[in-house]
Amino acid sequence: MASPSRDAPVNPYAEAGVDTAAGDLAVELMKSAVRRTHGPEVMGGVGGFAGLFDASALRAYAKPLLATSTDGVGTKVAIAQAIDKHDTIGLDLVGMVVDDIVVVGARPLFMTDYIACGKVFPERIADIVRGIAAGCAETGTALVGGETAEHPGLLGINDYDVAGAATGVVEADGLLGADRVSEGDVVLALASSGLHSNGYSLVRHIVARAGIQYGDNAPDLGTTWGEALLEPTRLYTQPLLRLITESKGAVQALSHVTGGGIAANLARVLPQDTWVDVDRSTWSPPPVFRVLADLGGLDLTSTEGTWNLGIGFLAVVAADKAAAAASALSADGIAAWQVGVVRSGDRPEGDFEQGAKGVDGGAVRLVGAYSDGSYSNRSDSNGTAADGAK
Repeated sequence: MASPSRDAPVNPYAEAGVDTAAGDLAVELMKSAVRRTHGPEVMGGVGGFAGLFDASALRAYAKPLLATSTDGVGTKVAIAQAIDKHDTIGLDLVGMVVDDIVVVGARPLFMTDYIACGKVFPERIADIVRGIAAGCAETGTALVGGETAEHPGLLGINDYDVAGAATGVVEADGLLGADRVSEGDVVLALASSGLHSNGYSLVRHIVARAGIQYGDNAPDLGTTWGEALLEPTRLYTQPLLRLITESKGAVQALSHVTGGGIAANLARVLPQDTWVDVDRSTWSPPPVFRVLADLGGLDLTSTEGTWNLGIGFLAVVAADKAAAAASALSADGIAAWQVGVVRSGDRPEGDFEQGAKGVDGGAVRLVGAYSDGSYSNRSDSNGTAADGAK
């Protein structure tokens, strides 16, 4: 009978496909990026079972309300995997999670992330987390913790998905929303950086049907298809917080244009008895939307419930402060222009979106035809970016 082996003991977890050493190395590679998001409020450093955040500053609030949001990036990760570029997908995650918090006027405090993968490649995981940390730093959010889970047999060796959750705070009397919106308020559009992180199932369907590889050149977009489609989500948190603080009551409500498109997301933050006609002629959707629509044989209007078409956020502001708000946003690097006005009472017949995501809000429709002009940040003679995207 053979004697038991005296070799080093086999790690059964490793044999099952889980490499804990690779996970430890990934943490070491990302540590410095994560620490750069930490202010004195973060306690305990990196690697604990729970992230700790000193909430003593909340004592300065008369009635602090905590705001929380959770989200992922969706199938945009498939393009990152296809071209092996993972350093921007974390920015998208922060955009999807943290920018939802500012919608109610909240300042983000901290965020955690979760990465599920088929196999831990330390540098890849570190790239993803470095992107998350960069987004957190840009938005003033502490990245206080996270988890990387290896799921062999459930996910392919190069597959992964990302998700995150964040918490912020807003003073109760500073809470933004539909109850602050009145007839005559102006709706400002804030330019997107491109597709952001929504509608990628349609994007991938169009590209696949056309037989295009993500490494192929896209002459009309000035780069490869993969690079163009991975353009990171614009982060609006700090410019919007500055606008809320400095405009002294100008901002009544905000809408993050994500899944569902422009009309549905604006309807969510309007009172039930109000409606808005969003004027398409005030802007020209950027080239990436036009190129994809043409490639898929689609009219741009048929994609309005899927893509943001050049508008990443909408701000409902007091009419007498709209021009100053648009100028302030433009000075902060975000093109802004007027797309509509809030109306109340009887609305005209037409195809309106009435609320969304379980919210019975106002009604919104898009009217007119998109501008054929080039996409740029242009102000009229009064300094109002009312036609800023023509």
